Amino acid sequence: MGKLTTHVLDTARGVPAAGLALSLHLVERDGEGERLVPVKCATTNADGRVDGPLLEGDAFRVGTYELRFHVGDYLRATGTELPDPPFLDLVPLRFGIADPSAHYHVPLLVSPYGYSTYRGS
Repeated sequence: MGKLTTHVLDTARGVPAAGLALSLHLVERDGEGERLVPVKCATTNADGRVDGPLLEGDAFRVGTYELRFHVGDYLRATGTELPDPPFLDLVPLRFGIADPSAHYHVPLLVSPYGYSTYRGS
């Protein structure tokens, strides 16, 4: 069975992003547009990971998803000086799951002024 996991690293401080809140949403589309259906909320642990997969088993389905990382709140909690408003606050990553038997790992590398992601393993 497939699964979805994530990992967040604070590249400005060179540490895992512990205590970063995130939410996972399923993107549903119909004739009138799209809506985000909440699936799961979590907070990263001391290693910058979520304890357990975000999706697995019967919940792991083909579709378009959006992970929302609450970067601004995390950075403020670490004591990072940010402008008001911060350059990065809520970072949304939209991605597709096409193979329900695969492992999808969606990491986030973040700093106050930039981020990157990729499909990890």
